[in-house]
Amino acid sequence: MTNKKNRVYIYDSTLRDGAQTSTINFGLSDKITISQKLDELGFDYIEGGWPGANPTDDEFFKKLPKLKNSKFSAFGMTHRRDLSADEDPGLNAIINSNTDTVCIVGKSWDFHLTHALHISKEENLQMIENSIKYIVENNKEAVFDAEHFFDGFKSNKKFALDVIKCALKAGARWIILCDTNGGSLPSEIKEIIKQVIKEIPGENLGIHCHDDTGQAVANSIAAVEAGVRQVQGSINGIGERCGNANLTSIIPTLILKMGFDVGINDTQLKNLKSVSHYLDDLIGHERNDFAPYVGKYAFAHKGGLHVSAVTKNPECYEHTKPERLGNKRFIVVSDQAGRSNIIDRLKEINIDFDDKKISSHITNLVKEVKSLEAKGYSYDVADASFAILAHKILFNTKDLFSLVNFDTTNDVEYLGENKIKSSSKASIKIKIDNKTFFSESTGNGPVNALDLALRKILSTKYPQLKEIHLSDYKVRIVNPSDGTKAITRVLIEFGDKNGNKWTTIGVSQNIVYASFEALKDGITYKLLKVDGK
Repeated sequence: MTNKKNRVYIYDSTLRDGAQTSTINFGLSDKITISQKLDELGFDYIEGGWPGANPTDDEFFKKLPKLKNSKFSAFGMTHRRDLSADEDPGLNAIINSNTDTVCIVGKSWDFHLTHALHISKEENLQMIENSIKYIVENNKEAVFDAEHFFDGFKSNKKFALDVIKCALKAGARWIILCDTNGGSLPSEIKEIIKQVIKEIPGENLGIHCHDDTGQAVANSIAAVEAGVRQVQGSINGIGERCGNANLTSIIPTLILKMGFDVGINDTQLKNLKSVSHYLDDLIGHERNDFAPYVGKYAFAHKGGLHVSAVTKNPECYEHTKPERLGNKRFIVVSDQAGRSNIIDRLKEINIDFDDKKISSHITNLVKEVKSLEAKGYSYDVADASFAILAHKILFNTKDLFSLVNFDTTNDVEYLGENKIKSSSKASIKIKIDNKTFFSESTGNGPVNALDLALRKILSTKYPQLKEIHLSDYKVRIVNPSDGTKAITRVLIEFGDKNGNKWTTIGVSQNIVYASFEALKDGITYKLLKVDGK
């Protein structure tokens, strides 16, 4: 039997709060697939959206997917002042939304009654009471979001408490204390909740924090320490303005650091990283590689002293085992790298070697990495280029093809009003096994044309190249003070039909040549992997 004092319930609001992010617009299929991913994680509640607020949410609640672990919640607000609860179309929309749980929001800061709603305190309390009673009468679990609770408590303690006591008395299962403006501090959150718990049991209280001061996670943890037993938030902290409390940080902290039961088993916890990345990819957000627990570099080690210690005992510089989060240790190869970094990185990318036999080559590899990084290369973000460099120095691996020359031309016609018509053409000559091959192609820009021309030659001998595609292309100026003469760093991410991804780098004062370097490494890496090397 679950210990109520040790059980914390997770309420995910990605589909509702997350949809309010300025750069996000969920479609119906997005909401369905995301809810299925959240269900796999084992969350207690998934807030599906606001029925009646927009066509997408209306359609979603008509086609709710079946869940195995979670239950859907529909979000809305109290009935209007000029209508009774049973007459209000908005309230009826959420009650008729095919969910067992209904969450409504109501004001708990008297400032809003005067400046936003223009109603009396008595009217506000009556609307809350009537709405929750109506929800309960319809056999729904009622969740009440006390909007702006902490600001309200600091402004008028009695009124804020009257609001949440009214909601509990009317039959609400959960009273959610909301830091809607995101301006409270952890110390304030904890102290206020200690006072609230004197009136309402912690097993009926939840926390909902926004991240406007960067403290939504800390505030949520402080609330749990103070006694609340439900936490609301979103995957990756997406939400309006600066976002909501980030569940990918809160959940592991509750489990691994505080020993709480959140209804998520070890296997589900390992999937947290993949769901985090899935959501970023779906909405077109760049992944936060430095995110706690789930980021690519959350367990990365760069300094030689750190790496040396971690190889002896990971606990020297790691607060938990990365494998528990579905993550892994990452040994960074850079100009800061020592021999330990290089050796561990080689093991990570499955390059077999005998340290004693190639000891001097490893030393040369360390020197070469530091030399190239001084010129603008960055191997900590280009795993495939590092693997190719390592093969060349450690095993004298030869290039599969070599460049003779290439040329690109661009035809740009100005159409007026900042509109242009452009086309690019590339020709390239390379050598394979001392034989020279020539090709040319047109494309959307010089890099695309060059890529197509190169593949025309290579795909005849290596048909597996048809499987790969460019999934990302980034350009950075290494020394911007040199203006248009500056050195350019190009990073290209490749992918294949099996979902594999790898990144390569090129550096040059000529952006097209830097791109060619990255293209060459990306193709070479694929061919080396196919050949089993």
